[in-house]
Amino acid sequence: MKKGINVWSFSGNLSAKEYIDLSKEVGFDGLELALNEEGEVSLKSSEKELLEIKKYAEEKNIDLHSVASGLYWKYSLTSEDKSTREKAIDIVKRQIEVAAILGADSILVVPGAVGVDFIPNCQLVSYDKAYDTSLEIFKNLKTYAEQYKINIGLENVWNKFLLSPIEMRNFIDEIDSKYVGAYLDVGNLIYIGYPEQWVKILGKRIKKVHVKDFKRSVGNLSGFVDLLSGDVNYPEVVKALREIGYDDYLTAEMSPYKYSENGVLYSTKIALDKIINF
Repeated sequence: MKKGINVWSFSGNLSAKEYIDLSKEVGFDGLELALNEEGEVSLKSSEKELLEIKKYAEEKNIDLHSVASGLYWKYSLTSEDKSTREKAIDIVKRQIEVAAILGADSILVVPGAVGVDFIPNCQLVSYDKAYDTSLEIFKNLKTYAEQYKINIGLENVWNKFLLSPIEMRNFIDEIDSKYVGAYLDVGNLIYIGYPEQWVKILGKRIKKVHVKDFKRSVGNLSGFVDLLSGDVNYPEVVKALREIGYDDYLTAEMSPYKYSENGVLYSTKIALDKIINF
Protein backbone atom coordinates (compact mmCIF):
# COMPACT_ATOMS: atom_id res chain seq x y z
CA MET A 1 0.00 0.00 0.00
CA LYS A 2 1.05 3.60 -0.65
CA LYS A 3 1.12 6.69 1.54
CA GLY A 4 -1.11 9.58 0.49
CA ILE A 5 -2.02 12.92 2.01
CA ASN A 6 -5.17 14.96 1.47
CA VAL A 7 -4.77 18.66 0.69
CA TRP A 8 -7.03 19.57 3.64
CA SER A 9 -4.29 18.32 5.99
CA PHE A 10 -2.04 21.29 5.24
CA SER A 11 -1.88 24.48 7.30
CA GLY A 12 -2.29 27.73 5.41
CA ASN A 13 -3.52 28.60 1.95
CA LEU A 14 -0.73 27.21 -0.21
CA SER A 15 -0.37 26.96 -3.96
CA ALA A 16 -0.68 23.61 -5.70
CA LYS A 17 3.08 23.57 -6.26
CA GLU A 18 3.69 24.23 -2.55
CA TYR A 19 1.39 21.34 -1.63
CA ILE A 20 3.34 19.12 -4.00
CA ASP A 21 6.71 20.30 -2.68
CA LEU A 22 5.71 19.62 0.94
CA SER A 23 4.30 16.21 0.06
CA LYS A 24 7.61 15.29 -1.54
CA GLU A 25 9.68 16.76 1.30
CA VAL A 26 7.80 14.82 3.98
CA GLY A 27 7.89 11.55 2.07
CA PHE A 28 4.38 10.87 0.79
CA ASP A 29 3.85 8.94 -2.43
CA GLY A 30 0.75 10.81 -3.51
CA LEU A 31 -1.34 13.92 -2.98
CA GLU A 32 -5.11 14.17 -3.08
CA LEU A 33 -6.17 17.57 -4.37
CA ALA A 34 -9.66 19.04 -3.88
CA LEU A 35 -12.04 20.71 -6.30
CA ASN A 36 -13.26 24.14 -5.13
CA GLU A 37 -15.52 26.82 -6.54
CA GLU A 38 -12.57 29.19 -6.98
CA GLY A 39 -8.80 28.80 -7.12
CA GLU A 40 -6.17 26.75 -8.93
CA VAL A 41 -8.16 23.50 -8.85
CA SER A 42 -11.72 24.62 -9.26
CA LEU A 43 -14.85 24.56 -11.34
CA LYS A 44 -13.27 27.35 -13.41
CA SER A 45 -9.75 25.96 -13.90
CA SER A 46 -8.59 25.71 -17.49
CA GLU A 47 -7.10 22.55 -18.93
CA LYS A 48 -3.81 24.39 -19.40
CA GLU A 49 -3.66 25.36 -15.72
CA LEU A 50 -4.41 21.82 -14.59
CA LEU A 51 -1.86 20.31 -16.97
CA GLU A 52 0.80 22.59 -15.50
CA ILE A 53 0.02 21.22 -12.05
CA LYS A 54 0.14 17.67 -13.38
CA LYS A 55 3.50 18.28 -15.05
CA TYR A 56 4.98 19.76 -11.88
CA ALA A 57 3.77 16.78 -9.83
CA GLU A 58 5.32 14.39 -12.34
CA GLU A 59 8.63 16.26 -12.13
CA LYS A 60 8.54 15.90 -8.34
CA ASN A 61 7.47 12.24 -8.60
CA ILE A 62 4.27 12.87 -6.65
CA ASP A 63 1.19 10.97 -7.79
CA LEU A 64 -2.01 13.04 -7.95
CA HIS A 65 -4.02 9.91 -7.30
CA SER A 66 -7.48 11.30 -6.51
CA VAL A 67 -9.56 14.46 -6.34
CA ALA A 68 -11.82 15.22 -3.38
CA SER A 69 -14.33 18.05 -2.94
CA GLY A 70 -16.01 19.75 -0.02
CA LEU A 71 -18.65 21.29 -2.27
CA TYR A 72 -21.19 18.55 -1.58
CA TRP A 73 -21.89 19.98 1.87
CA LYS A 74 -23.17 23.11 0.12
CA TYR A 75 -24.65 21.37 -2.91
CA SER A 76 -26.17 18.08 -1.82
CA LEU A 77 -27.06 15.44 -4.38
CA THR A 78 -30.17 14.60 -2.35
CA SER A 79 -31.37 18.16 -1.76
CA GLU A 80 -35.11 18.80 -2.02
CA ASP A 81 -34.23 21.70 -4.31
CA LYS A 82 -33.90 20.62 -7.93
CA SER A 83 -31.47 23.38 -8.87
CA THR A 84 -29.17 22.38 -5.99
CA ARG A 85 -29.23 18.74 -7.11
CA GLU A 86 -28.44 19.77 -10.69
CA LYS A 87 -25.54 21.90 -9.47
CA ALA A 88 -24.21 18.92 -7.49
CA ILE A 89 -24.46 16.66 -10.54
CA ASP A 90 -22.51 19.22 -12.58
CA ILE A 91 -19.85 19.24 -9.84
CA VAL A 92 -19.46 15.46 -10.06
CA LYS A 93 -19.02 15.71 -13.83
CA ARG A 94 -16.50 18.52 -13.52
CA GLN A 95 -14.65 16.59 -10.82
CA ILE A 96 -14.37 13.63 -13.19
CA GLU A 97 -13.04 15.89 -15.94
CA VAL A 98 -10.48 17.50 -13.62
CA ALA A 99 -9.31 14.12 -12.34
CA ALA A 100 -8.81 12.90 -15.89
CA ILE A 101 -6.71 15.96 -16.78
CA LEU A 102 -4.59 15.66 -13.63
CA GLY A 103 -4.00 11.94 -14.20
CA ALA A 104 -5.93 10.81 -11.12
CA ASP A 105 -7.95 7.61 -11.30
CA SER A 106 -10.62 8.40 -8.68
CA ILE A 107 -12.79 11.12 -7.20
CA LEU A 108 -14.34 11.39 -3.74
CA VAL A 109 -18.06 12.15 -3.69
CA VAL A 110 -20.47 12.59 -0.78
CA PRO A 111 -23.52 10.68 -2.11
CA GLY A 112 -26.05 12.95 -0.40
CA ALA A 113 -27.39 13.41 3.09
CA VAL A 114 -30.42 12.76 5.24
CA GLY A 115 -29.16 15.33 7.76
CA VAL A 116 -25.87 16.84 8.90
CA ASP A 117 -25.50 17.88 12.54
CA PHE A 118 -22.51 20.17 11.98
CA ILE A 119 -24.28 22.27 9.32
CA PRO A 120 -26.55 24.89 10.96
CA ASN A 121 -30.18 24.70 9.82
CA CYS A 122 -29.39 21.75 7.59
CA GLN A 123 -32.33 20.67 5.47
CA LEU A 124 -33.61 17.23 6.50
CA VAL A 125 -34.51 14.73 3.78
CA SER A 126 -36.45 11.52 4.32
CA TYR A 127 -34.14 8.51 4.21
CA ASP A 128 -36.07 6.59 1.58
CA LYS A 129 -36.28 9.62 -0.70
CA ALA A 130 -32.57 10.32 -0.27
CA TYR A 131 -31.78 6.71 -1.18
CA ASP A 132 -33.94 6.68 -4.30
CA THR A 133 -32.73 10.11 -5.46
CA SER A 134 -29.05 9.31 -4.98
CA LEU A 135 -29.37 5.90 -6.61
CA GLU A 136 -31.03 7.33 -9.70
CA ILE A 137 -28.37 10.05 -9.99
CA PHE A 138 -25.45 7.60 -9.85
CA LYS A 139 -27.10 5.21 -12.27
CA ASN A 140 -27.02 8.13 -14.71
CA LEU A 141 -23.56 9.40 -13.73
CA LYS A 142 -21.92 6.02 -14.15
CA THR A 143 -21.84 6.44 -17.94
CA TYR A 144 -19.86 9.66 -17.47
CA ALA A 145 -17.39 7.89 -15.18
CA GLU A 146 -17.10 5.00 -17.65
CA GLN A 147 -16.47 7.43 -20.51
CA TYR A 148 -13.51 9.00 -18.69
CA LYS A 149 -12.46 5.77 -16.92
CA ILE A 150 -12.48 7.58 -13.57
CA ASN A 151 -13.71 5.87 -10.40
CA ILE A 152 -16.45 7.56 -8.40
CA GLY A 153 -15.71 6.77 -4.75
CA LEU A 154 -18.77 7.23 -2.52
CA GLU A 155 -17.50 8.30 0.89
CA ASN A 156 -19.07 7.31 4.19
CA VAL A 157 -19.40 10.58 6.11
CA TRP A 158 -21.52 11.95 8.95
CA ASN A 159 -24.55 12.37 6.72
CA LYS A 160 -26.95 9.89 8.39
CA PHE A 161 -27.08 7.99 5.10
CA LEU A 162 -25.81 4.58 3.95
CA LEU A 163 -25.13 3.71 7.58
CA SER A 164 -24.15 0.07 7.28
CA PRO A 165 -21.66 -1.83 5.11
CA ILE A 166 -24.44 -4.06 3.81
CA GLU A 167 -26.51 -1.07 2.73
CA MET A 168 -23.47 0.54 1.10
CA ARG A 169 -22.65 -2.74 -0.66
CA ASN A 170 -26.19 -3.15 -1.98
CA PHE A 171 -26.35 0.51 -3.07
CA ILE A 172 -23.15 0.13 -5.10
CA ASP A 173 -24.31 -3.16 -6.59
CA GLU A 174 -27.59 -1.57 -7.72
CA ILE A 175 -25.62 1.09 -9.61
CA ASP A 176 -23.79 -1.76 -11.34
CA SER A 177 -20.61 -0.20 -12.69
CA LYS A 178 -16.97 -1.09 -12.10
CA TYR A 179 -16.32 2.67 -12.01
CA VAL A 180 -18.58 3.33 -9.01
CA GLY A 181 -17.51 2.06 -5.60
CA ALA A 182 -16.69 3.09 -2.06
CA TYR A 183 -14.22 5.66 -0.79
CA LEU A 184 -13.84 4.14 2.65
CA ASP A 185 -13.00 6.54 5.48
CA VAL A 186 -12.06 4.34 8.42
CA GLY A 187 -12.02 7.18 10.96
CA ASN A 188 -15.55 8.28 10.05
CA LEU A 189 -16.83 4.79 10.81
CA ILE A 190 -15.86 4.47 14.46
CA TYR A 191 -18.98 6.10 15.84
CA ILE A 192 -21.28 3.66 14.00
CA GLY A 193 -19.27 0.47 13.52
CA TYR A 194 -16.01 -1.33 12.89
CA PRO A 195 -13.91 -0.44 9.83
CA GLU A 196 -12.42 -3.91 9.43
CA GLN A 197 -15.95 -5.30 9.02
CA TRP A 198 -16.75 -2.72 6.36
CA VAL A 199 -13.58 -3.69 4.50
CA LYS A 200 -14.51 -7.38 4.48
CA ILE A 201 -18.10 -6.73 3.39
CA LEU A 202 -17.35 -4.15 0.70
CA GLY A 203 -14.33 -6.04 -0.63
CA LYS A 204 -13.36 -5.16 -4.19
CA ARG A 205 -15.92 -2.35 -4.24
CA ILE A 206 -13.43 -0.21 -2.29
CA LYS A 207 -11.72 2.23 -4.67
CA LYS A 208 -9.73 4.32 -2.20
CA VAL A 209 -9.22 4.56 1.57
CA HIS A 210 -9.06 7.61 3.84
CA VAL A 211 -7.31 7.23 7.19
CA LYS A 212 -7.75 9.24 10.35
CA ASP A 213 -8.48 8.27 13.95
CA PHE A 214 -11.33 8.89 16.36
CA LYS A 215 -12.14 8.51 20.06
CA ARG A 216 -15.58 6.95 20.63
CA SER A 217 -15.71 8.34 24.17
CA VAL A 218 -15.72 11.90 22.80
CA GLY A 219 -18.40 11.24 20.23
CA ASN A 220 -18.31 14.54 18.31
CA LEU A 221 -16.01 16.39 15.92
CA SER A 222 -13.53 16.95 18.75
CA GLY A 223 -13.01 13.19 18.86
CA PHE A 224 -10.77 13.15 15.79
CA VAL A 225 -7.19 12.60 16.94
CA ASP A 226 -3.77 11.76 15.53
CA LEU A 227 -3.33 8.46 13.73
CA LEU A 228 -2.84 5.54 16.18
CA SER A 229 -4.21 7.66 19.04
CA GLY A 230 -7.88 6.69 18.67
CA ASP A 231 -10.07 3.60 18.50
CA VAL A 232 -9.45 2.49 14.91
CA ASN A 233 -7.99 -1.04 15.09
CA TYR A 234 -5.40 -0.45 12.39
CA PRO A 235 -3.75 -3.90 12.57
CA GLU A 236 -7.14 -5.48 11.82
CA VAL A 237 -8.00 -2.88 9.17
CA VAL A 238 -4.73 -3.47 7.32
CA LYS A 239 -5.15 -7.23 7.65
CA ALA A 240 -8.63 -7.00 6.13
CA LEU A 241 -7.39 -4.75 3.31
CA ARG A 242 -4.65 -7.24 2.47
CA GLU A 243 -7.17 -10.09 2.48
CA ILE A 244 -9.31 -8.36 -0.16
CA GLY A 245 -6.23 -7.56 -2.24
CA TYR A 246 -6.25 -3.81 -1.70
CA ASP A 247 -2.84 -2.37 -2.56
CA ASP A 248 -3.71 1.23 -3.34
CA TYR A 249 -3.43 4.46 -1.34
CA LEU A 250 -4.04 5.03 2.34
CA THR A 251 -4.67 8.77 2.20
CA ALA A 252 -4.51 10.65 5.48
CA GLU A 253 -7.05 13.41 6.06
CA MET A 254 -5.97 15.22 9.19
CA SER A 255 -6.78 18.36 11.22
CA PRO A 256 -4.03 20.91 10.54
CA TYR A 257 -5.54 23.57 12.83
CA LYS A 258 -4.14 21.72 15.86
CA TYR A 259 -0.59 22.34 14.66
CA SER A 260 1.68 25.03 13.32
CA GLU A 261 3.90 24.98 10.27
CA ASN A 262 2.41 21.70 9.01
CA GLY A 263 3.82 19.61 11.85
CA VAL A 264 0.94 17.17 11.41
CA LEU A 265 2.38 16.08 8.05
CA TYR A 266 5.54 14.64 9.60
CA SER A 267 3.81 12.79 12.44
CA THR A 268 1.22 11.48 9.98
CA LYS A 269 3.86 10.13 7.61
CA ILE A 270 5.57 8.28 10.48
CA ALA A 271 2.22 6.84 11.59
CA LEU A 272 1.39 5.75 8.04
CA ASP A 273 4.73 3.91 7.83
CA LYS A 274 3.72 1.97 10.96
CA ILE A 275 0.20 1.30 9.73
CA ILE A 276 1.29 -0.01 6.35
CA ASN A 277 3.75 -2.38 8.02
CA PHE A 278 1.19 -3.93 10.41
